[in-house]
Amino acid sequence: MKTRLLIAIALIASFVFAAAGGSASAKSLITQISSDPFSGNVDGDQHHTQVEPDIFSYNGTIVAGVQQGRRQVGGGSTDPGWATFNGKTWQHGSFPGLTKNSSPPGTYDRASDPSIAYDAKHGVWLASTLAIIGSTGRAVTINSSTDGITWQNATTAQLSNGDFYDKDWIVCDNTSSSPHYGNCYIEWDDASQGDQPYMSYSSDGGKTWSSPALAGSCCLGGQPVVQPNGTVIVPLESGSGIGAFRSTDGGKTWGSEVNVANVNYGFDPGNIRSGPLPSAQIDNTGKVYVVWGDCSFENGCSTNDIVMSTSTDGVNWSSVQRIPIDPVGSGVDHLLPGIGVDPATGGSSAHLALVYYYFPTTNCSVSTCRLDVGYVSSTNGGTSWSKATQVAKNMHMTWLANTDQGYMVGDYMAATVSGGTAYPAFVVAKGPKRGVFNEALYTAPLPVTGGSETAPRNEPRVGSAPHRIDPRNTTAL
Repeated sequence: MKTRLLIAIALIASFVFAAAGGSASAKSLITQISSDPFSGNVDGDQHHTQVEPDIFSYNGTIVAGVQQGRRQVGGGSTDPGWATFNGKTWQHGSFPGLTKNSSPPGTYDRASDPSIAYDAKHGVWLASTLAIIGSTGRAVTINSSTDGITWQNATTAQLSNGDFYDKDWIVCDNTSSSPHYGNCYIEWDDASQGDQPYMSYSSDGGKTWSSPALAGSCCLGGQPVVQPNGTVIVPLESGSGIGAFRSTDGGKTWGSEVNVANVNYGFDPGNIRSGPLPSAQIDNTGKVYVVWGDCSFENGCSTNDIVMSTSTDGVNWSSVQRIPIDPVGSGVDHLLPGIGVDPATGGSSAHLALVYYYFPTTNCSVSTCRLDVGYVSSTNGGTSWSKATQVAKNMHMTWLANTDQGYMVGDYMAATVSGGTAYPAFVVAKGPKRGVFNEALYTAPLPVTGGSETAPRNEPRVGSAPHRIDPRNTTAL
């Protein structure tokens, strides 16, 4: 295993916070919590880049996963990494025994899409990853750790029979009264079968996994969550927009996919890799919150807002509501949201934290577009929100890892709430030094304050999409 690097408080970089919607500015600190340890050109991988983070917290420990050395053509990265906060400091390293560049080396060429969960019953952190041979996802793998710092070599949870696996995600049932307490669930899709979703579960801390079970009908980016009663709900991007399916028997069988909402998605500028993949979280009452990018509230679908739908059973979903980050017609383009929910709160008092990227204007090109990171929060389950806060700003497109689907910070990002404070995981790029990238993983401890910003109830969806990503025609390694 590579020598761990202790990130001292001295590495905290100061950024000015400024409100995206014109509110008063404030100052705070964001923290670089990881960096790509690899160098040179490893089979076309781009160093130093980190993209597409996930983050999860439990009992004060926070663990993030991220791709490191994003490959320009063919997908994946040199080796995913982890970053862990023990309440005082951040440490980071790379997952062992996974790719040929891991230490010790594994058997796979590259890996992508790290997702983090904690299994409270068995006292183990689990990181699922999409393992790649050539340019094809061939397996879903698991690295495990009892402390989030010392990780075991990767084991193979699911191995394809020559099919093309994509977009894995992992979650565990941590409610001690649940009939399926200690079950963990992995979702992924098979691009060889039109992005058919599959599910698998483990009841022994991720050591062994059930045979793949068909679930839903299509398509990409499922993010399972578990209700306190043990019901597993999996929102995902479906053929018509956002869908969801569920299991009520601990993952043995899965119900039919239901439609959450149709999606319109407008062009994002700057040749950035993006789309309407959802981000999902759950509160302590079992209410599910799903957010994604959508242009339906904008005339002509001129820009994308972040929108939300909720459900208490995974079958019946609320009407789509625009999150009031900026006014309709502002020209601000919002994309790639990540939602976190305080697990100590729920229902009408649920504390929500939302991080997202945005372009202040869509009237820009690759050379002139500047990408920022924003944040809003709610203390009443999304009825009203805080004013928007700018977390990081002024990223040039060419500072980002380049892929055959555009410049990349990730197909998604994530946030978690620990001890009442939000910790989003997001990528920040700075100007390259001597031609070397400088794109790395950051977080910021952000207050969940709520506010009085609201969107009109039953606000009309007036847009007509000029562009829609169909996941059935796209692989997203």
